[in-house]
Amino acid sequence: MHAIHVHGRDIEQVKKKVQFAVLPLGSIEYHGPHSPLSTDIILANGFAERIEETLEPLLYPVIPYTACPGKTRHYPGTISIRPSVFIDYMMDVVEGICELGIRNIVLLNAHDANMGPSRTVAEAVTGKYADARFLLINWWQMVSLESAERKGIFHGTAGRGHGGPYEMSAVKAFRPDLVHVKESDLSLYASQPLSSLPYVLVEGSPDGWDGYTGDIQQTSLEAGQWIVEEAANNMNELLKNWLGTIKGNGEGEQRGIS
Repeated sequence: MHAIHVHGRDIEQVKKKVQFAVLPLGSIEYHGPHSPLSTDIILANGFAERIEETLEPLLYPVIPYTACPGKTRHYPGTISIRPSVFIDYMMDVVEGICELGIRNIVLLNAHDANMGPSRTVAEAVTGKYADARFLLINWWQMVSLESAERKGIFHGTAGRGHGGPYEMSAVKAFRPDLVHVKESDLSLYASQPLSSLPYVLVEGSPDGWDGYTGDIQQTSLEAGQWIVEEAANNMNELLKNWLGTIKGNGEGEQRGIS
């Protein structure tokens, strides 16, 4: 069910039916010569539509404008919003959902730079609404490297990276008409990881970068279809587990409503 399609007279009835709200988070950002500026919007919307209807979500429109990192900000087509402005804007959107009475909210993210602001907003809103619950889902984390390697969808690379074959194959699965890799498009290769452990490295012009990175010649519809199917299945399993914990706390009858 889409929130923007709900009639005013039906709001109270809808509130009783839905279990949670979904707020997709995208960007308008350069992803290479082969990719649309709407890459993250397509992915955020696409995975929102893949949430199982039986889970009874209420889908909100994607937030398209957001903060973009310095390494893509000056590439043509990128529109970057100041992080402080984005946080304030997102805070108002999320509080509007809470004021409607919905307390279970999924932030379905398709843009790396949205992770920090999303966590900030969720922490702040739960300080105001003690019964609010947020689940931040980054779609690209819904497929493990091990499962992708076993499938062998890419060769000699995990395919990860901004505008790389992993991301663009997924976009191609949703919109095959919008991803066009030409033979003349360069494949770029990032430096080796500094550690096998998690870390954050921020650079304005990293190695193996021209507004995108990765062996884009390996982008394919077949790879994208597998990635989307795997990610969607894992995402829905995560959502079921999350809703199960809410019901396990004795609040199943309250649905997503306070």
